[in-house]
Amino acid sequence: MKQYGIMITRQRKWMLYLLAILILGAGFTPYLRIFLGLLLGSIISFYNLYILQKKIYDFGEAVVKKQSVKGLGTVSRFAAVALAVIIALQYEDYFSVKAVIIGLMTSYIVIVIDFMVFKSKD
Repeated sequence: MKQYGIMITRQRKWMLYLLAILILGAGFTPYLRIFLGLLLGSIISFYNLYILQKKIYDFGEAVVKKQSVKGLGTVSRFAAVALAVIIALQYEDYFSVKAVIIGLMTSYIVIVIDFMVFKSKD
């Protein structure tokens, strides 16, 4: 589980770097709607990544202890995505809906890139 903890920390760090870049993009470029949409989607994606990592850790602990296993929080993650889309649709002057949807995928992109980079080192 130690290696899993290192992977979690690494992925969260990359997501925070990405969020910082999006904040800079929103502040210093003329594409405010796009960067705000990406930022909103990425924040929800980061929240979903956190929930998923926590649930997977709890799942692993329950399996090791031979306890009953609870779900992986799919409903709460879908609800967060729905909330992001509703916010984007309600405030279309501030958020690009397409950018929000792209931003919702950022944690999965970070996971895949993290896997490819650190798998190639092994």
